[in-house]
Amino acid sequence: MTDALPDLAIVYEHPDWFEPLFAALDRHGVSYVKVPLAGDVFDPTGSPAPGTVVFSRVAMSSFLREPEHPIFYAQSLFEHWQGQGTRVVNASALNIDTSKARQMSLIARLGLKGPATRVAHRQADIPKAAEGLRYPLLVKADIGGAGAGITRYEDAEKLAEAAGEKWCPVGVNGISLVQEYAPRRDGKVTRVETLNGKYLYAIDIESPGDAFDLCPADACLVRPGAPTLTMTKTTPSPEIIEAVERLAVAGELEVGGIEYLIDDRDGSVLFYDINGLSNFVAKPVEVLGFDPHDNLVDWLKGIVAEEKAKRAETFKAGAAA
Repeated sequence: MTDALPDLAIVYEHPDWFEPLFAALDRHGVSYVKVPLAGDVFDPTGSPAPGTVVFSRVAMSSFLREPEHPIFYAQSLFEHWQGQGTRVVNASALNIDTSKARQMSLIARLGLKGPATRVAHRQADIPKAAEGLRYPLLVKADIGGAGAGITRYEDAEKLAEAAGEKWCPVGVNGISLVQEYAPRRDGKVTRVETLNGKYLYAIDIESPGDAFDLCPADACLVRPGAPTLTMTKTTPSPEIIEAVERLAVAGELEVGGIEYLIDDRDGSVLFYDINGLSNFVAKPVEVLGFDPHDNLVDWLKGIVAEEKAKRAETFKAGAAA
């Protein structure tokens, strides 16, 4: 019976990241079930969804924590539930979230600017991909997360040596990006969070020594070896907000963050990362003046109400037939 289901099933991999979300759901009195992907199996001929609405909280960085990561498993699981008619919130973001190459193509298609980038699937082709790009260069894994596997190369000789020895970063899908390094104006990047395709908030993130691991959430900041980050609320220009919202809609992010920097060489706005998983900033009330988890839960409650109404209508129509 649908009425016996919890309103929400939160599907996730990281054991600590979503405690603030669970606390917000508790505050709002939402019935929900936690579905950790470790230990999960499903039957393609059955296995109905465990909630009226499913909310995907699958992190691309999961491959750093577990070689048998759930990234591709989750895609199959969510498609299975969607095929049964279940609303899976943010499953649509996985296509863009699972490939930085697709992200850079989307940025370009929308007429926006990103760092000059080339894509290769063999280490031997990385030096060729770098031809015509300005050094220093970054090599990134196509599926990243938490700055995973980003390495800086100062010249063509060092890059060729690393590629020849197969030391360059490679994603779990075997794809690497070669990208011009852009110096960050004032040493900062900006992360803009969106909800349902609309601007929610933005923060400037500053890190020592151009660190690439810029996750702003509570559980990220306490990890051993994590960089010290300074996070400050900011308000981007209307033009940047409009660009971010277009990226969120085109990338099918229902909940997600988009990062950009100002290239200190020429003042260009460079979009470089689209995140289908939003770990909201640590100490949000202190940093932002509000807790975005409340906005998120209010929106999720609306989706649950819509789905319950649809199911009730379907049941009524079936009973009348």
